[in-house]
Amino acid sequence: MSGTARHVVQAGNVTGDIHFHDGRRPGGRPDEPTPRQLPGDVVGFVNREGELRQLDAVLAGEAGDRLVLSVLIAGTAGVGKTSLAVRWAHQAREHFPDGQLYVNLRGHDPGEPLTAQEALHHFLTALHVPARAIPADPEARAALYRSCLAGRKMLIVLDNAATVSQVRPLLPGSPGCLAIVTSRSRLSGLVVRDGARRITLGVLPEPEAVALLRAVTADYRPADDESRLVELARLCARLPLALRIAAERAASRPRMRLDDLIGALRDESHLWEALSAEDDEEADAVRTVFAWSYRALPQDAAALFRALGLHPGSAFHTSAAAALAAMPVSRTRQLLDVLVGAHLLEQTGPERYEFHDLLRAYAADQAQSELSDDERASALHRVLDWYLHTSDAAQTRVNPQEQHVALDPPGQGVTPLEFTDYADAAQWYEQERRNLLAAVRAAEAAGLDRIAWQLPAVLRGVQMRLNPFEEWLAMGEIGLRAARRLGDRAGEADLLESLGMVRTQTGRLDEAGQYHEACLAIRRELGDRVNEALSLNDIGLLRLRQRRLDEAASLFGDALALLDELTAGQEWLAVVRSNMAEVAYERGALSEARTHAHEALSQYAAREDERGQGNVLRILAAVEREDGRPEKALDHARRAVDIARSHRNQSWEGYWLLELGAAQVANGQVHEALETFHRSAVIQRRLGDRPREAAAWHRAGEAYRETGRHEEAADFHRNAATAYAALGDGWHRANALHGLALAQRASDEGDKARETWSEALRALTGYDDARATRLRERISEALNGG
Repeated sequence: MSGTARHVVQAGNVTGDIHFHDGRRPGGRPDEPTPRQLPGDVVGFVNREGELRQLDAVLAGEAGDRLVLSVLIAGTAGVGKTSLAVRWAHQAREHFPDGQLYVNLRGHDPGEPLTAQEALHHFLTALHVPARAIPADPEARAALYRSCLAGRKMLIVLDNAATVSQVRPLLPGSPGCLAIVTSRSRLSGLVVRDGARRITLGVLPEPEAVALLRAVTADYRPADDESRLVELARLCARLPLALRIAAERAASRPRMRLDDLIGALRDESHLWEALSAEDDEEADAVRTVFAWSYRALPQDAAALFRALGLHPGSAFHTSAAAALAAMPVSRTRQLLDVLVGAHLLEQTGPERYEFHDLLRAYAADQAQSELSDDERASALHRVLDWYLHTSDAAQTRVNPQEQHVALDPPGQGVTPLEFTDYADAAQWYEQERRNLLAAVRAAEAAGLDRIAWQLPAVLRGVQMRLNPFEEWLAMGEIGLRAARRLGDRAGEADLLESLGMVRTQTGRLDEAGQYHEACLAIRRELGDRVNEALSLNDIGLLRLRQRRLDEAASLFGDALALLDELTAGQEWLAVVRSNMAEVAYERGALSEARTHAHEALSQYAAREDERGQGNVLRILAAVEREDGRPEKALDHARRAVDIARSHRNQSWEGYWLLELGAAQVANGQVHEALETFHRSAVIQRRLGDRPREAAAWHRAGEAYRETGRHEEAADFHRNAATAYAALGDGWHRANALHGLALAQRASDEGDKARETWSEALRALTGYDDARATRLRERISEALNGG
């Protein structure tokens, strides 16, 4: 199919681990880096020797023969579960040479917890599975994850889990891998059903609590009396999180007497006891230390801390923090360093920071109690505006062909990020995925309906390339509600189109059609004739994918006629004309396909659009090959591949190589064709395009049949048929099965061939176009002894 990324229907995903020649695991490549996702080791970690020995005991068995596949570290908030898990993980890295995965499940975060499906997407991306290869189906996604882990020795740290259901799909399924789970809950189901070993973590014994304080403060105030450190440890309830914050404050004031610091903390404790109705010594102690440290901050740092409590997520970029606080980015960066130094915030990467969930809740409380309604509303609007305009900048790099939503300029105090290239923008999106969904939810909750629909509309151009199905769907539905509340019909149409796209890419084609039809109706109502034509094109592509070819041809014809009448939207003429060439070819109308293709080629050439030219050359190569002009076909296909290589675009190259290989076969260059199909399959596997990888296998099977290597041909056809079955693609499955049956018959496996042909006929049910009719006739003739 031709057209820009927006107007080409992408196929769904299949998870089977089927190889061409190289036998790699799913997503794996020899040159890809090993995942090393652990947070930095804990500075000043003390003791916990008994618990570390318990974790070491899990590794006592023979490597790869471990019975325990998961360990649960349970304990109250702030007790140091994450610190213990991270410390041990760093110590045990050599036992897991294939890498370490880490995710914060945010089970007790003030916002929405991370779902297992979101975590699986995060892990599969880290395991180098392309976004387009990650299935939308939850069970298929979990199965692919287990396949990626099979045969590897990896450590998986699942931090801050709330429920067993959050964790279970993320557990490894085979020895050699180990999952470390941390949770405030006992997660009994994980222990009873999944065999996890539980380690319950209590507060630090008093000597260890004092040792932690001493480890942080010794270089700054070595003369502190032991008894006073004991008192400070008791006021902190011997909880590591509170102890570290207290120690940092003491270390930052080396000339202040420890008695004075303790007195201030004790006064804060009495104040909190008077205000709190809770009967929870540990929670009170943590809250007291937070307040004590917060009140000691410089005024600007305290203001930033409060503002950060309004951020829709727990992790954020410096520039987002600056928008929240209405401060210059340079000053914000300095103040973030102050908060990190006070242990109220953690820096997780360049320009990226994160709250502990308890501290985030505390910051949100301060924002609620110390800021006015107007101040909170203004801060939230600024950060949402930042996300809106930064997302627009990301779309420009990730999917520049996509039309941009018309936005107002960024508000005062908002400095959106800019991106240098695709990789830079895609990385930002992956880091911010949860924040973006949280931002859309926050916009809806705050009644900011314009942002609530514009942000999902802007992100569509990114999401259609990266396939974050859950977020894309959730954002689209929120945006659609917001546009409808505003009565913004154009915005409603944009969101309907987006929801049609996500349903297409998850294989829900009937639902996709309903959304696209609703979008078309609105655009006709508005008299938006350019976008009406594009909606017709969208529906045409959907019908082409469903192989409802007459309908597709009619829709493309209507879109073309509409664009021909307009002065605007002329850049889409070549796109629609290419699609008309494609559907004419599929219908077997070769002369019509050639005419449309040559017109599209001229239009693309006039616009110097080499991507469009290459795709039309691919169609022309198929037309000429089938029309008995193999030399012309080979010339067209070579020109297309040359364009792809000159742009260093492997997506184009992998696709257009399929037609080059077919042209080589038609010209008797079968061995060259096998190399071409091999390269195409390798590229498609790297890109995660399973339908086109399956096409390479099928074409390779045809080439092997030409050389008389029928057993190898059968293997490739069989693999292609299996992949197409998983994709729900009956037409291409029938073709692959026909190829398999031919190979079986040539290998004197007549009974198997007849079974395969019968299966192919069943796969053809519902297809009534000319090609399907001819294939059905050939199969019937073969079954009747032809």
